[in-house]
Amino acid sequence: MRRLRNAKIVATLGPASCHEDVIKTLFEKGADVFRLNFSHGTHEDHQKNFETLRRLEQHFNRPITILMDLQGPKLRVGTFAEGKVVLKPNQVFTFDLNAEPGTQDRVCLPHTEIFKAIEAGTDLLLDDGKLRLKVIRYSHDSIETIVTTGGELSNRKGVNVPAVLLPLSALTDKDRHDLDFGLALGVDWVALSFVQKPADILEAQNLIQGRAKVIAKLEKPMAIQYLDEIVRLSDAVMVARGDLGVEMLPEEVPSIQKRIIHSCRQAGKPVVVATQMLDSMVHTPSPTRAEASDVATAIYDGVDAVMLSAETASGAYPVEAVAMMDRIIIQTERDPVYRQMVDHSRPQPQPTVADSITASARQIAHIISVPVIVTFSDTGSTTLRAARERPESPILALTPNLQTARFLGLVWGVHAVLVPPINSFAEMVENACHLAFKENFAKKGEQILITAGVPFGKAGGTNILRIAKID
Repeated sequence: MRRLRNAKIVATLGPASCHEDVIKTLFEKGADVFRLNFSHGTHEDHQKNFETLRRLEQHFNRPITILMDLQGPKLRVGTFAEGKVVLKPNQVFTFDLNAEPGTQDRVCLPHTEIFKAIEAGTDLLLDDGKLRLKVIRYSHDSIETIVTTGGELSNRKGVNVPAVLLPLSALTDKDRHDLDFGLALGVDWVALSFVQKPADILEAQNLIQGRAKVIAKLEKPMAIQYLDEIVRLSDAVMVARGDLGVEMLPEEVPSIQKRIIHSCRQAGKPVVVATQMLDSMVHTPSPTRAEASDVATAIYDGVDAVMLSAETASGAYPVEAVAMMDRIIIQTERDPVYRQMVDHSRPQPQPTVADSITASARQIAHIISVPVIVTFSDTGSTTLRAARERPESPILALTPNLQTARFLGLVWGVHAVLVPPINSFAEMVENACHLAFKENFAKKGEQILITAGVPFGKAGGTNILRIAKID
């Protein structure tokens, strides 16, 4: 099951992909990470998919990465007596805490946090930004606005408050319940929605207690003010362009995406680009040229993974979407310009033994055309530093820790294999040579490059670089 590419594919499971034969085909066609979206579906649905994936893991004898995506604090208006109203430009419209059905002039907004945070001049965006209203006056239980962009507003539509730090936890009561459930199952990654500030990451990590890795989903412009700190605290970052695009101008999203990717590349943290990448494939068997270019742009930027959402969860062509994304990535990575761009954007090694070892490994692999770099790591830290270098050679990650093998499925260029604990340097070299050959990364007579840390099992202790020949 070796992939012929470095960037990974995240596929979301849903009604279109909940059968075992479809999930199996998605994995065979190129899905590396499977996303369980807790904004939709029941716990029973997610448990069924989880169990299917773990059976497939046994069938293929390959670690399969499972990501649970928490819903986060969704802000919504209440309901209307007639089900919907039409707001006209320059109309005055009021939000309040009255639970009675709304009218043409008012509706309930059951989120006291908004009342505490807004001020005169604040914009409120409704229904994914289709409607825009400006606050003209407010109190502790009423917000009076004027409609600047009108349209139809129906029951339970979403509310966005751009450029305002809301006094909200990124974890709702539902999220905490879902998190307990997902961790009990044994998910590998937890995606935290609507992150606004570094404290949101710390709160989640305090609950998770190392049982899974944390992905910060950046979909609030306020989070960009704390970007480097959020990247530092998180295990990975997702550029969630859907909600991010609602709260900022469309022309601002591409530069923000590149800024997030750059920050993650500098820190050596995995970064995922998500939302509407092949959106037309929800309904058609092929993407637009613009969508193919969008995926390729993320690959040229050196991202770790690209994600499919509705394309595989509810679309008519889930398998075709994964196969298409696989083809786009492979074609892009074969382009000589791709290697030039990845090399140009490579971060400088930090002044540590681990970075000097991994940077040297990349250079040596290039000079003597090593077919594979083998990393030994219990925690995955050695492998993450190797991936930060974006070497020309693929990375074969050998680890005795199943949890580590699974979470590395999200990381650029990494093919993880579970191995017994290593007890000696000689055993390490022997295993590296054997598995490089067995997993079809190298042939007899070829040289491979090995990085590891001694003593074995110590996090962040990369201090060995060895060239070995496969006999």
